[in-house]
Amino acid sequence: MHVAVELPDDIAQQLETSWPDMPRRVLEAVAVEGYRSGVLTHGHVQRLLHLSWWETEAFLKERQAYLPYDEADLAQDRAALARVLPT
Repeated sequence: MHVAVELPDDIAQQLETSWPDMPRRVLEAVAVEGYRSGVLTHGHVQRLLHLSWWETEAFLKERQAYLPYDEADLAQDRAALARVLPT
C-alpha cells in the first residue's frame, strides 16, 4: 500500500532539512506508534523496516517504545515460571 501525506510546504522543507530520508522517518514513526499502541508486533516492525530481530530491539529501545508491563504482569510471569521450574 502506498500512503500519501500532505504537509504545508514550509513544514515539509523543515523536515527534509532535518531528515535526509523523510519517507523512511515517516515509516519509522508509523512503526513506533503502531508498536506502542499494540497494533503492531515486534515481528511486524521488523518486517516493515527490514531489520533483523536485534536491530528491531535496538530501534525500539532507542525510541523508548516499550510494551506496557506492570506488577500484575510480573506476578503472572513469576507464577508461570514457578509452575514449570522445580524449586
